[in-house]
Amino acid sequence: MADHYELGKKGEELASEFLTSKGYKILCRNYRFQKAEIDVIAQINDLLVVVEVKTRTSVYFGNPQDFVNEKKIKLLVQAINKYVDDNDIDLEIRFDIIAVVFEKDSFSIEHIEDAFLHF
Repeated sequence: MADHYELGKKGEELASEFLTSKGYKILCRNYRFQKAEIDVIAQINDLLVVVEVKTRTSVYFGNPQDFVNEKKIKLLVQAINKYVDDNDIDLEIRFDIIAVVFEKDSFSIEHIEDAFLHF
């Protein structure tokens, strides 16, 4: 298995733990629909939160959140629409990004709520 795959999985794990510690309930991880994958689907109060997790070992080439493009956003929207329909969910939806950066033996997490409003 590729190192970047393992790095991504570790980032998703840390992001899920972070969200749980903030009171979010994790509903699903790695939800797939067609060409899209939603890293984490969570709920807090009456809000369904779609979380794209971006993990890097450095910010040399840019912040992790800078690598979410318009194509990815469209795929996430299609996937969450399918998830909501299949699970008969009637909640407001928010799209977040969690950026995880590993540096040496530590890591940092940045949670960007309503991330696509800033896109």
